[in-house]
Amino acid sequence: MTGRFISYLRVSTGKQARSGLGLEAQQAAVRDYLNGGDYELLEEYVEVESGKRDDRPKLKKALKHCKVTGATLIIAKLDRLSRNARFLLELQESRVQFICADMPEANDMTIQIMAVMAQHERKMISQRTKAALAAAKARGVKLGNPHGAAYIKDHGNAEAVEQIKRDAQDRAEDLRDVVEDIQNCGTTSVRGIAAELTARGIRTARGGKWHPTSVARLLKRIQ
Repeated sequence: MTGRFISYLRVSTGKQARSGLGLEAQQAAVRDYLNGGDYELLEEYVEVESGKRDDRPKLKKALKHCKVTGATLIIAKLDRLSRNARFLLELQESRVQFICADMPEANDMTIQIMAVMAQHERKMISQRTKAALAAAKARGVKLGNPHGAAYIKDHGNAEAVEQIKRDAQDRAEDLRDVVEDIQNCGTTSVRGIAAELTARGIRTARGGKWHPTSVARLLKRIQ
């Protein structure tokens, strides 16, 4: 294989990224696909996914890099991403030339079909989830925050407060990369970060919109 490439790799947790588990296999897949040809790998972008968010800041950076350099994006593993409509549409709309090491036959038409199917699947999942929640509620199952008022009542105030703090810290860690990406793009005020998080479709832990005060608390937790 010849030409200029930028690779996009994925790991599911920060711990996995630090350990290299799964990462080396993807790097090997990229090398095997390029097959030792006269190629230039300009950059490697590693996305750390938590499963709790849908945005991919490293993908955005990789696509921008490809656009300014004319490089081809090489994706180590399309597999699970093939069911993510947002990722597929972002890839398609970027008009960046791409290659999937684990699915070399994939092209723009393939991605378009996958995006339509992923959107349909997401809609069906949403409908099934709503139906399941309604059925659970009808059976008398209590829905909502497991560590909210009921937890405080059953476990005592001190223990409940500590659990709520741990939940908030875990949520903050999930958002660390997103916040850093926003700041690196030039938005550093709490008001600006709140607006950007909302624009990206990211909600607070309670499902609401971001405000300067909630962003300030978030920044304090990840500093």
